[in-house]
Amino acid sequence: MLELKNVSFSIEENGIKKRIINDISLKIDDNFTAITGPNGSGKSTLAKLAMGLEKPESGQILFKGQDITNLSISERANLGISFAFQQPVKFKGITVFDLISLAAGKKLTIDEACEYLSQVGLCAMDYVDRELDSSLSGGELKRIEIAMMIARGTELIILDEPEAGIDLWSFQNLVNVFQEMHDVAQSSILIISHQERILNIADKIVVLDEGKISRIGSKDDILPDLIVASNACEHFALKGGKK
Repeated sequence: MLELKNVSFSIEENGIKKRIINDISLKIDDNFTAITGPNGSGKSTLAKLAMGLEKPESGQILFKGQDITNLSISERANLGISFAFQQPVKFKGITVFDLISLAAGKKLTIDEACEYLSQVGLCAMDYVDRELDSSLSGGELKRIEIAMMIARGTELIILDEPEAGIDLWSFQNLVNVFQEMHDVAQSSILIISHQERILNIADKIVVLDEGKISRIGSKDDILPDLIVASNACEHFALKGGKK
């Protein structure tokens, strides 16, 4: 599906070059893959490279065998890749129904639009005529964004820390949506997250550290060690940094 070959990416800070992604090679297959790691490890940057929001300084990115390294965001979208930002974009003056119809590429009936909204756990008739503005919560916007991706029918969905900025209730509903997408959707899912409940529904977990892949494997192989490490860090912090 998606393949990164020896991909590297750097930024410049105060005249000093800083390597963010360091010679990463990775294959994302037809499954649910979660990328995790500490803050600053390069997780979100890797997702942006896959979508074309950033360009690698070296290496190749392939989608279904096609080299997309130099393709634009819109060209990648047309090939079948969708991207959900940490903070969904608001569109004042555009209704939820209009956006989902636009994503589907055709004029939908109200019933069809409601079906997509129902799939992400929203009471459809309460939302189809609402505008995508500040009256919607972060959790509502994220679920509408996912409904739009389902309507598009893209082959690869990339979600960058979808839990950011939403309340606990909305987060649990999102986890249920991801589980449903995993069980029934035709799309492959690549999700950037450090949340245990999201990692627990992934088929494969990729752990980044300082721009490199430190571990990769099934959730049964990777998640127990991540939980132990997380608990150890919390214990260390509670002790005031004293062993």
